[in-house]
Amino acid sequence: MTRLLRPRRSTCRPPHTVRIAIDARKLHDFGVGTYVRNLLKHLARIDQRSEYVLLCREPDRPIAGELGENFRCVIEPSAPYSLLEQLSVPLRLRRERVDLFHEPHYVLPPLTPCPSVVTIHDCIHLMFPEYLPHRSAYAYARASLWMATRRSSQILTVSETSKRDILRFFHIPTEKVAVIYNAIDERFRTPPPEDQVARVRERYQLQDPFVLYAGNIKPHKNLERLIEAFHRVRGRGFEQLKLVIIGDEISKYPTLRRAVHRHNLHKWVRFHGFVSDQTLAALYRLAAVFVFPSLYEGFGLPPLEAMASGTPVVTSNVSSLPEVAGDAALLIDPYDPDAIADGITRVLCDAALRKDLIAKGLVRANEFSWESSVKRVHEIYQQVARN
Repeated sequence: MTRLLRPRRSTCRPPHTVRIAIDARKLHDFGVGTYVRNLLKHLARIDQRSEYVLLCREPDRPIAGELGENFRCVIEPSAPYSLLEQLSVPLRLRRERVDLFHEPHYVLPPLTPCPSVVTIHDCIHLMFPEYLPHRSAYAYARASLWMATRRSSQILTVSETSKRDILRFFHIPTEKVAVIYNAIDERFRTPPPEDQVARVRERYQLQDPFVLYAGNIKPHKNLERLIEAFHRVRGRGFEQLKLVIIGDEISKYPTLRRAVHRHNLHKWVRFHGFVSDQTLAALYRLAAVFVFPSLYEGFGLPPLEAMASGTPVVTSNVSSLPEVAGDAALLIDPYDPDAIADGITRVLCDAALRKDLIAKGLVRANEFSWESSVKRVHEIYQQVARN
């Protein structure tokens, strides 16, 4: 009986064409996902010559067709941070005969068969090991970061602060780490239609002034102190003020619910989980003040998104946040609930300060561009592929 064999997909390509693989499994994550989505979108705009192989989930297969003919999805079923990915990803890269692999997160398998570029957004796991679920998670993170700094051809990071942290924890040449800033999605620069803003106001019942936080809700985001600060602000005469928290996985952090219960803030603090970018753009514009009291950030996109939306920002005076915000935000000590409360109160009460922060924020947000950042990433691809 004759066996029918499936013809193998050809890996032939025109001469001088670079084949670049990018790990896109975190496409829908909050932080890294934003980075990946904008990286792919702008690569598609500036480079129609290179071949791009996207390692992605089955539901994300259509993304390649949206990007262009030189983009192709290859399904990678292994989960991030799993032992399986240590073997599966290198095998996939070898089968696809790629010239360069970009890992937009810090886990680079040691068996990666080609030159690689790794983006290390921050050193949060090394800075705050107490926030990891168990000791083995710290060991895994440290070993993965060590491997990425040693095995990669080039490291990208998103701020000078993150670069200093990487160089402090890992003894590598300073020139191996390139700082390329993040930027904001264009939709936050363009005011949404008034009827859309009105629908969001009605849907979320936001007739009263409110303080907004957006981002994930992991412990280093410092939301327990934000809730404490919000309680103190309300005690200063802002009885109708609300706090709206846009984030994920609230069920994993019962301490936040307990903080709400402790101050009897059930009617005034709202957790809404993830929302669409269109909804978030409207929420930024409706907020009286955006507060981002994080204890550590590699970059910190939400404050910039709020600035581009014309919302005054209160944020921390630690890690990369002063570097990113410049003089366009009111900087506070995130470890002191009174300092957070004072910052919120000042913005609510001082009309001149609000006007100044809004004007400076719009200017500051325009200084960051995904187009220019991704052009720099593309240049590094070409340099590494040639060497």
